[in-house]
Amino acid sequence: MTRLKLTIILLIAACTLGYAQEKRFALYCVAFYNMENLFDTIHDEGRNDYDFLPSGSYKWNTLKYQSKLKNLSKVISRLGGDKLQAMGPAAIGLAEVENSKVLDDLVRQDAIKERGYQYIHYEGQDLRGIDCALLYNPMLFQPVESSLVPYVHPDDTTYKTRGFLVVSGYMAGERVTFIVNHWPSRAATSPARERAATQVRAIKDSLMVADPANKIIIMGDLNDDPVNKSVTECLGAKHETKGLAATDLYNPWWKTFVKQGIGTLMYNGAWNLFDQIIISGNLVGKDRSTLKFYKNEVFNPDYMFQKEGKYKGYPLRTTAGGVWLNGYSDHLPTQVFLIKQID
Repeated sequence: MTRLKLTIILLIAACTLGYAQEKRFALYCVAFYNMENLFDTIHDEGRNDYDFLPSGSYKWNTLKYQSKLKNLSKVISRLGGDKLQAMGPAAIGLAEVENSKVLDDLVRQDAIKERGYQYIHYEGQDLRGIDCALLYNPMLFQPVESSLVPYVHPDDTTYKTRGFLVVSGYMAGERVTFIVNHWPSRAATSPARERAATQVRAIKDSLMVADPANKIIIMGDLNDDPVNKSVTECLGAKHETKGLAATDLYNPWWKTFVKQGIGTLMYNGAWNLFDQIIISGNLVGKDRSTLKFYKNEVFNPDYMFQKEGKYKGYPLRTTAGGVWLNGYSDHLPTQVFLIKQID
């Protein structure tokens, strides 16, 4: 049996005419994680990364950097849960990575190096030098083309967003395209994020015109919640599956945030859910002879939370208030699970 089949077989029993008929499904995970300032300790020319130098405000040194890598790789190693422990997610969108060096160092960490993760990354225009990237397991996802589509708005220079990382390839033998995002921060007004959403929608539309069977997965730190205008109107993500067309977008995180009160980061004691994974309508439905959405989860184990002090209950950060906490990130990862009947 191949390594791939060892990883991803899930058995589900279905009753037909009074007897149990066993069906087998391949299970895949796709995740997103804002890594909160994954910087190395070396200055990149033209980037405002001075806080993350040994002489900077964070006194960022090799010990802290290596500890950050170890902590982040621990989280990545546990995404996908027990059923996918050996291979992990097929793809993981990342935000706030400085450069290819930190990605090289990340995939070599002991906790995940045996998975053979590769990555796709382009240097963007962010003034701080933080970019998006896509980690992928080549056993589960095979990229064939990629590009960084720039955020375009001639009057918006202060809050220029990170560009949209578009990666197309094959998962479960089907065409899948990831669009990895990090929209303008809350320091910018809502229209900046609405412009980003409008541009991502245009990318999605053009991809699906070219190939209606292309399955689109839009993920990222949107700096807006599932209920905000940028997501619901400008991107056009719907929170119900009833009447959903193949070319529409479905956002499962609306229910997670509104109905369950679960988020991925905290501000002033309240949860936000900025880290979303939104899927095209052709990934939704009961016909699982092709790849389909199964469920979504915020990855929020107890060890990723602060246990005491003013910020008790918040995600455990690397640094807060000038104090090194040796944590993970101010964001929690999100993940979706996809299944496909294999016989």
